[in-house]
Amino acid sequence: MQNILKLLCAFILLIFFSCGNSKTIHVSFNQGSSVLKYGVSKLEEHAQESGFVVRQNELDKANQGIIIITKNDSLNPKLEGYRSENKDDGYNIILNEGQIYIIGNSERGCLYGLFDLIEQTGTDCDISKVEAKQINPANAFRAVKINLPWSPYRPGPTNDVHLETCKDLKFWEAFLDMCVKNRFNAVSLWNNHPFPYMIRAKNYPKATPFNDEELAKWQDFYKTLFKMAKERGLETYLVNWNIVVSPEFAENYGAKEYFDRSELVKKYTRESVTQLINEYKDLTGFGTTLADWMGNWGDEKMTPEEREEWIKETIVEGIKNADRKVKFIHRAVLSGDPKLMREVIDYADLPEKTIVEIKFNWSHGHSTPNLSLTHSNDDGTIMSGFWDPNPGNFFIAWMVRNEDFFVLCWGDPEFIRDHINTNKHDYVQGYFIGSEGYIPAKDYSYIEPHPQKTWKYAFEKQWLFYHLWGRLLFDPNEKDSTLANEIEKRYPAIDALAFLKTYSLASKVPLNIATFYKGTWDLTLYSEGFLAPWQPDIEDGRSPFISLQEFIDHETLDKRYMNIGDYVTKVHENIPLDKEMITPIELAERTKSNCDKSLGIIDSLEKQSNDPTFHSEIEDLKTWCYLGYYFAEKIYAGVALKTYMLSKDIRDKETSLQHAEKALQHWNRIVELTKTRYQIMPYVMMTHPENRWPDFKGFHWKDYLKEVEYDIEYIESIEYDILIQ
Repeated sequence: MQNILKLLCAFILLIFFSCGNSKTIHVSFNQGSSVLKYGVSKLEEHAQESGFVVRQNELDKANQGIIIITKNDSLNPKLEGYRSENKDDGYNIILNEGQIYIIGNSERGCLYGLFDLIEQTGTDCDISKVEAKQINPANAFRAVKINLPWSPYRPGPTNDVHLETCKDLKFWEAFLDMCVKNRFNAVSLWNNHPFPYMIRAKNYPKATPFNDEELAKWQDFYKTLFKMAKERGLETYLVNWNIVVSPEFAENYGAKEYFDRSELVKKYTRESVTQLINEYKDLTGFGTTLADWMGNWGDEKMTPEEREEWIKETIVEGIKNADRKVKFIHRAVLSGDPKLMREVIDYADLPEKTIVEIKFNWSHGHSTPNLSLTHSNDDGTIMSGFWDPNPGNFFIAWMVRNEDFFVLCWGDPEFIRDHINTNKHDYVQGYFIGSEGYIPAKDYSYIEPHPQKTWKYAFEKQWLFYHLWGRLLFDPNEKDSTLANEIEKRYPAIDALAFLKTYSLASKVPLNIATFYKGTWDLTLYSEGFLAPWQPDIEDGRSPFISLQEFIDHETLDKRYMNIGDYVTKVHENIPLDKEMITPIELAERTKSNCDKSLGIIDSLEKQSNDPTFHSEIEDLKTWCYLGYYFAEKIYAGVALKTYMLSKDIRDKETSLQHAEKALQHWNRIVELTKTRYQIMPYVMMTHPENRWPDFKGFHWKDYLKEVEYDIEYIESIEYDILIQ
């Protein structure tokens, strides 16, 4: 009976949506809403591709087709049995008497309902496919982190290459479209000192380096950007680092550019925050970091009390003095104190909950889904006081940083679901996704011209990364079959589910590397390149490449994993292994198995399409797989070499050499897969005072072939007089 009613309803819907020889979709909504107008424009674009015409009607004239209702609308649909249990970003799709109702507690919820409807109708805009549903977001705050290349945190070529692209509003329009389509609801923009690009401080006009015409262009840029985001239901946040002023302020008003704790700089910062909020009405919030330019290096390091007092007297007071209330982001990093932070948030007394950002596994969130360190203290320990006791006027938003892959495409829905479900707590209401060392604007990786490069911006190349993170942060129960619909749209000739599966298997490689080889801050690990540009404790002195010598005894990030040295020592000394521990051999076997399965699927997928962009992604996945094989063979070589060091058995050394030679073969395959596609790319500049590798300014896998070969030389160089026959 239910199936008959469903078919009848679909038939009635088709009558409503088809008029004579033309196909018409009637949409009724509050046309004063810029968010809903944006959503309906996307429905129009989708419908036109299938020959449909969309007719827009005011909500009070709704009598057919699609009716979009928010909690503020006066129209009260008499829908039998309907009861709203929507969160702000949630929505209902209801089929009732030949009409489709999209009902949300917010405009943004209705917008997501529209996107859902578009996806359900498919490429042929078949309205009979639409099913009723109710969806509520699992995470209320779903933000993308993107660094700005002006007044950058990490200056150098990796920022400079993006300057023109990031000044272009067409880039931002495409980026914002991507964000809202993938159900992100916030964009956070980070740089050292945003004020001179946005205001001319009333009491410090010379802090801005631009003349009136130049400043007006910057102001128009920011206001348009914030307006575009608001029209898409996206919140916008500015986040700065402390304590910084512009070079012009320092020169004209007698201050230091960094770490000037004077009353002059306090007053300038406080007034700038207030003026910026007042002048940019579409800006949602402001954030600041409790870190880097607060004397982290040298003898003038600030205490937690001094740091929080600075934030209170400058950022918080600036927000409180503004004409309107905005939201506040407080980063919990480096020498933070949970009790003091809570006092500052209490003092702020804001109507909306403060967002407390905590780095998940420091700069390498794409590793283990188990929380191993947070960067909330100098020693990298986990300070649970940030969420225990349970906060009332703030919530935790995990920062899942990516400093581990800037080039190769990545997408693993299993990891993302596992991460969200493992770290789901009452006090966690959101996530930030992004990088410090990489801006997803200009794609500078590909050799141009190249037939495989059909995208314009870097985020478009990494489309699956954003698609999976955004959709699963919204609903971690989203099925792979639904997630794969986007793949099918891009590559209709291929098996979309199989493609998603091979992506997932190959994308586990950098996760395994970062879980096994512990990284802390940004430059302690770059999994994609098998590099550790900054490792002060274990280093062979040759290059940023992770050599076998450095690999064997390096600490693991997830304490359930054993490193090579500890594992071999216990085996050699006949010490029982904890059954809960994951040995290096088990990790190597699992990595190889995943790569075998991934390449097996790729073998069949390659024949299904000639699309050059599809083959670019396939070659990236192959590269991940051969990097996985390299990683596994390096583990085997390390285990055998460490065993030789303890046993003095020449056969163990020979085994180590065999695995090192296999590792070399796999690295050669990586070079083959990348040398005709990727050029040497700028890597994050070493801004730390103790720069280890001043000549390391670019990256390509081919540049480290000699270092891979050196592992063989290193094994051969180790000799013992006692040999067991």
